[in-house]
Amino acid sequence: MKRKLAAVLAVLLLAGVLLAACGKGGTVTKVRIGEVTRSIFYAPQYVAITQGFFKEEGLDVELTTIPGGDKTMATLLSGGIEVALVGSETSIYLQQQGTEDPAINFAQMTQTDGTFLVARKPMPGFDWNQLKGSTFLGQRKGGMPQMAGEFTLKKHNINPQKDLNLIQNIDFANIASAFASGTGEYVQLFEPQASVFEKEGKGYVIASFGVESGQLPYTVFMAKKSFIGKNEAVIQKFTNAVYKAQQWVKAKSVEEIADAVLPYFPDTDKEIVKAVVKRYKDQGSFATDPIVDEKEWNNLLDVMQAAGELKSRVEHKALVDNRFANKAIETIK
Repeated sequence: MKRKLAAVLAVLLLAGVLLAACGKGGTVTKVRIGEVTRSIFYAPQYVAITQGFFKEEGLDVELTTIPGGDKTMATLLSGGIEVALVGSETSIYLQQQGTEDPAINFAQMTQTDGTFLVARKPMPGFDWNQLKGSTFLGQRKGGMPQMAGEFTLKKHNINPQKDLNLIQNIDFANIASAFASGTGEYVQLFEPQASVFEKEGKGYVIASFGVESGQLPYTVFMAKKSFIGKNEAVIQKFTNAVYKAQQWVKAKSVEEIADAVLPYFPDTDKEIVKAVVKRYKDQGSFATDPIVDEKEWNNLLDVMQAAGELKSRVEHKALVDNRFANKAIETIK
């Protein structure tokens, strides 16, 4: 009797698994995504979830925020996630360490830096030379925000180490509060902190590092080369969903985009979300297709080289696989 009961339970369990794995479009595949931070900067990713684009492709995504590029990459390498949303520079750092299973960039999400220069008062007609001699609260050394920031400063003939009192030993999560409490005359901030500060009168955006540093593969979906090799169909479906979301964001209004991403920012005022979406959309930060462009890749290498963080230039083809992006563009109209 026990054997029969066990057999029945086993059949029921198997049936439940099969039912859970099947939807209208056939088999549903679970994909775990690790994002380096929760940010409106990644609006198309949340759109892909809330508008059902991943689901349309037969994917059940589980999104986890893993603060810090190093931690996100470590989780990817250990198998804790299948896909990482992180800066392309992390794949280059990994390559420089001599890995046998590199992280491959397969779908771009953002194409500019996402930080802004914030001052304590409005500065109409701001000139970059006004920064010289000031105390500047920057981002973490070696991270893409800081490298893009330094690249911009050097472009305007400012030596960050010599011409500024540069502070960059404050944790990412505490930079905004440090400025609010009186540290620094200028600060490099992500959204929504910049817009929140403007609303509260604590700071004012006077320039965009995204505009100044140009287009580059700032945030990209990547997976281990070994995973892509064994799961090309899954990566294609994933990239299809990303492209659908990118096209949706491109076509829709700021109001519609804000409504689509709000479930991921329940504690953020809708007007702030709208202001952030508008700012990023206006300056072209959201990539409109998943292709990791070679010209943008080389710009990234230039930024890293200027910051002294690049041992040697890494060829685009070594860490980028655009097959899935190209196919998505060809097949999705």
